[in-house]
Amino acid sequence: MPAGGVAAVIVDAHHHVWDLAVRAQDWIAGPELEPLRRTFTVEELQREAAAAGVDATVLVQTVTVARETPEFLELAASSPLIAGVVGWTDLTSRDVGENLARLAGTGPLVGIRHQVQAEPDPRWLVRPEALRGLQAVASAGLVYDLVVLPHQLPAAVEVAAAVPELTFVLDHLGKPPIAAGEPEPWARDVRALAELPNTVCKLSGMVTEADWRTWTVEALRPFADTVLEAFGPDRLMFGSDWPVCLVAASYADVLKAAVELTASLGPDEQAAVLGGTAARVYGLSGEGVPEQR
Repeated sequence: MPAGGVAAVIVDAHHHVWDLAVRAQDWIAGPELEPLRRTFTVEELQREAAAAGVDATVLVQTVTVARETPEFLELAASSPLIAGVVGWTDLTSRDVGENLARLAGTGPLVGIRHQVQAEPDPRWLVRPEALRGLQAVASAGLVYDLVVLPHQLPAAVEVAAAVPELTFVLDHLGKPPIAAGEPEPWARDVRALAELPNTVCKLSGMVTEADWRTWTVEALRPFADTVLEAFGPDRLMFGSDWPVCLVAASYADVLKAAVELTASLGPDEQAAVLGGTAARVYGLSGEGVPEQR
């Protein structure tokens, strides 16, 4: 039974793992991220997920290194918990189509992500070379995860309209300024994104955008309610963002917060957010994945 006693199949649509003996994670810098400066394994994930009542997961890329995605696909092949991988490839490469085909042939690749949040150009997504790569992602039958900052949301709206055949999944609500308690202009822009039918949002990454030490479910609620109203439960999916969440909350506490934030929904609607939407959007299959409808 998952956190909060909800009788639903749970899919964690967003988590990471990394091995510092294999590859440095250069983004883990500064004393505040010290809890993340170690190796996080699939075995540790499985223990955390089992304790929280999670049935299946989606493993998401962490660095823009080509070798990482094949490694993740190998991990997924050996783990009954990981139902899909959102990997990375260079979207601007002329060989992007061939690269996607090769990756998809080696494991459960369900999507692609690029660290757009790290790009200095707020309109990186609508560059011609990026658009060409996104069209290749669509042609490969994959989903594209958007990891953007609030000021990059207008370009996300533009690109989702420009490539209507591709499903875009907004990670972490688009990183709203929860700690500051100032929803605008994020709320306006995320509603504009939600108006496009080929967009979905992850109820993830909220605790790390809030005050790490003093956050409460009620502090998260206005932002969660905004995306729930904008996207609806059939286009909203839970993600833990483990182990990044550990700077602010445990795996179980993040899931418990998501359950509380969706408690006003009907049982079928809450089940969609907690698992059904992820299974449908990513085309997941496996023993722990809820039946798609």
